[in-house]
Amino acid sequence: MDIKQRITHLNWDVITENINQKGYAHTSQLLTAGECDDLISQYANAQLYRKTVIMERHNFGLGEYKYYQYPLPLIVQQLRETVYPHLAPIANNWMRALNIEQQFPDTHEELLQLCKAHHQHKPTALILKYEKGGYNALHQDLYGEVYFPMQLVLCLNEPEKDFQGGEFVLIEQRPRAQSKAIVLTPRKGDMLLFTTNFRPVQGTRGYYRVNMKHGVSEVTDGQRHTAGIIFHDAG
Repeated sequence: MDIKQRITHLNWDVITENINQKGYAHTSQLLTAGECDDLISQYANAQLYRKTVIMERHNFGLGEYKYYQYPLPLIVQQLRETVYPHLAPIANNWMRALNIEQQFPDTHEELLQLCKAHHQHKPTALILKYEKGGYNALHQDLYGEVYFPMQLVLCLNEPEKDFQGGEFVLIEQRPRAQSKAIVLTPRKGDMLLFTTNFRPVQGTRGYYRVNMKHGVSEVTDGQRHTAGIIFHDAG
């Protein structure tokens, strides 16, 4: 199956339940090993990217990442277009639960048109590279007035074989409570879907907002690549 078929055949009922209950979902082996290797092999091709960020220069962490430029690589474009329609209904339910006057369109193309109307036209899909000692500080990927509240990352290397450490970390910040750390170890080709900013949690008096941030723990050996798919564009 091609990537669109693989995405369509995922168990979206289970994914939706996990995102609603935990703020994230983990899907195994969405990409083939060959597709992962192809994305890594393109890292040195400067023509594919619009910007390179050296993370330590901005106190973002230690490592670097590159933003793709349009036109995106086919598999990155297909991921954006095919995953988004499954997430938009979840996002719209979240907005209603939290009484936020924001509803997202059904298709990714319509989301990009909304971004353009707010002068956000730069692609935000990226590929990240960490070597020994590298890490990514806790953060949120918002980029502008229009931002979609979910995103995904794809692990392109095999943990314990290609690198050590480098766990994916989510921090959940509940009101008037201490923060909760969630540590995930996706394998090569796995996809993590997670909230960009916040999620609703039901309490005794209705839903309330729980803020979340994400990052990557220190890579203790080897080299770690991930692809990040953010659905909205940047200004």
